[in-house]
Amino acid sequence: MLHHPTIEKLNTLRLPGMAKALAQQSESAEIAALSFEERLGLLLDQESTYRDSKRLTTRLRLAALRQNACLEDIDYRAPRGLDKSMMAKLATGDWLRAHLNCLITGPAGVGKSFMACALAHQACREGLGVRYLRLPRLLNELTIARGDGRYRKLLAQLARTDVIVLDDFGLAALGDEQRRDLLEILEDRYQRRSTLITSQFPVERWHELINDPTLADAILDRLVHNAYRLALKGDSMRKHRSQLTDNEANNT
Repeated sequence: MLHHPTIEKLNTLRLPGMAKALAQQSESAEIAALSFEERLGLLLDQESTYRDSKRLTTRLRLAALRQNACLEDIDYRAPRGLDKSMMAKLATGDWLRAHLNCLITGPAGVGKSFMACALAHQACREGLGVRYLRLPRLLNELTIARGDGRYRKLLAQLARTDVIVLDDFGLAALGDEQRRDLLEILEDRYQRRSTLITSQFPVERWHELINDPTLADAILDRLVHNAYRLALKGDSMRKHRSQLTDNEANNT
């Protein structure tokens, strides 16, 4: 049987993974030793892998993660209080399926955003929809959306997203409108979706940063009590990487 017409037909049927696998099989001398069922199984596996990869690529594009990070790339050499057992638990994705939150705190440069993006990348692998957002920019966007009629639509989009990353909580003071917007976001997501927040400030100071006792109680009640916490410490990872580079240079 001629393979070229079959490959073209597979592409026409939108089965590019199988088409590529068939082309590879036609160039392999060992493939003749396999039965029809075995060859068909390989073609189906290739198509499934292709589709999974394409879906992951799409989810990562829509997530717009700040950094290209994954859990396998986390550096445990620097002394920054990173609990390996906690990270192993988070890597299972059980917290996402249980609609729990994750709060990552620590000084500037310690790797909070990288950690958040790595966990968000894992969520994409789990087949979940993700969005990375800097909280100050999101709150500003909500203010604009309130004026041009997109407010409810934007809130609905956030509510439907399986995992949202809110980076840089506490960098800018919250006005009354922004506090209420944050409460709306978290209320829509409570026990339905997962929220991942990073901040330079420890969780114990968040009530003070929100600066409204009533709204702070409501916001933190929906955020903190059902959350994993990663409290990072130590020097900037940029400084740590610079020292490693210098040491490697000195040893050559």
